[in-house]
Amino acid sequence: MIIMICGVAGTGKSTIGKLLAEQLTLPFYDGDDFHPLSNVQKMQRGTPLNDNDRRPWLESLAQKLALWESTAGAVLACSALKESYRVILASHCHTEIHWIFLHGSAQLLTQRLNSRQGHFLDSRLLASQLSTLELPDHGWIVDVQKTPETIVRDITQRLVHSH
Repeated sequence: MIIMICGVAGTGKSTIGKLLAEQLTLPFYDGDDFHPLSNVQKMQRGTPLNDNDRRPWLESLAQKLALWESTAGAVLACSALKESYRVILASHCHTEIHWIFLHGSAQLLTQRLNSRQGHFLDSRLLASQLSTLELPDHGWIVDVQKTPETIVRDITQRLVHSH
């Protein structure tokens, strides 16, 4: 089972993803950990990534997803802001991916990002991510106002009922 936890910065992808992976006894991976250094440096400067920056990263993640799919499965936290990115991410998988999109107000996300320590993406890039975001017409869209524990419980229940 491959589960993608998607959304802009500050939605809690890593927090939700780790808790969900624990709950489901699946390995957790954070897409941010696979960015090439050039992308990380660009984001640290407050410069938004473009499609050319993202393509090799997305291709690499697509190959990793296929590998994880062939083993125990995985939970991957990844912004996956555009449908074209999601197509690349799913391109090597043979089974259905569970797409979970975390979504919240710009005000809440800015607040969260401003209180975050030691992460390369801060609130300066949020506006760019929000303008790039294409909410999908598939998967589940989850409001991030609830506690992470409540969100994970809701997702777990939906996963159980979808099988």
